[in-house]
Amino acid sequence: MNFSNITWLDEKGQIKPPIFLYLILVFLARGWCVFIASLTQFSDQAGLVKLFYPEKSDFILALISGIGAVMIYGLVISERKRSPIWIQPVFRHFISMMWLLLVLDAIILGQRLVHDYFIFKISYALDGLILFWSALYLANSKRLKYYAKDWHKEEVLETHSVPDEVSVDHGTDQSLASISPKISKRTAANAPSELEQLQAHDKDNKKRQ
Repeated sequence: MNFSNITWLDEKGQIKPPIFLYLILVFLARGWCVFIASLTQFSDQAGLVKLFYPEKSDFILALISGIGAVMIYGLVISERKRSPIWIQPVFRHFISMMWLLLVLDAIILGQRLVHDYFIFKISYALDGLILFWSALYLANSKRLKYYAKDWHKEEVLETHSVPDEVSVDHGTDQSLASISPKISKRTAANAPSELEQLQAHDKDNKKRQ
C-alpha cells in the first residue's frame, strides 16, 4: 500500500484537485489573461494583444478555447462544494473536455505558425512544449483520474435523503403537537369524575362512623 497518496486527501477525505490541473487551465485560458492584462494598459491596449496574437483571428480562437477552460474551472469549484448535484455526471468527463481543448489549442498554434510563415519564435516553442507536457500529464496522471471519479453517486443520494429525514421529524413533531391537546382534554374531562368518587367515599365513611 502506498501511503504517500494520503497527501491527495483533504480534511473531509476527498481527493484534492492537483496543482498541475490549475496550471493547465491557466495555460488554456491565457487568451483571457492577455485580454485582462490589456485592459490595464490605457495607452495601448491593442499593442499588448498584438504582441502575443498578431492576427485577430488567432486571438478570437484563443478566447473561444479559454471559455472551455473557464467552464472546467467552474466544474472544479462545484466539485469542491459538491453542489449543484446535476453537475456530477458532467464533472466525471472533464478530462475528455480538456483533451478537446488541447487539440483546439494545438490547431491554433499551427495556424499562428502558418501566419508567421513558420518563423521560429520562443513563444511558439514554449506553447508547443507546454502542450506536449500537458498531454503527457493527462495521459499518465493517476491522481487526476482518481479525482475525476471521486464525486460518487452515493453522495448525491445522501444529499437527497437528508431533507426527507428532516421532513419526517417535522411531521412527527406536528403529530405529537396535535395529540397532546387531546390528551390534556381527556385528563381534564376525567378529573371531575374522580373528585366526585372521592367525595362520595368520604360521605360513606362519615355515615358508618
